[in-house]
Amino acid sequence: MGKVIQIRDVDDATYTALRTKASAEHLSLNAYLRRELARLAEKPSMAEWIRAATDRDWGVSRDTVVGTLREIRDEGGEDQTT
Repeated sequence: MGKVIQIRDVDDATYTALRTKASAEHLSLNAYLRRELARLAEKPSMAEWIRAATDRDWGVSRDTVVGTLREIRDEGGEDQTT
């Protein structure tokens, strides 16, 4: 059986906005919030996202990127935006 979550002190504007969104999708507020909470729970946290991006093999080493940037800077020596 599912768990019960109760949220107190939701301001009127937030409540109205959520009711409007639920109604637009022909859902009860309860069903709409259940769906949105499931979506939120599926998303990685910022720390998880950063860890995954850091651990990922991007196919190019940091040394290669730094070396290429230095070469580009050394070629122009000036602002290359114009």
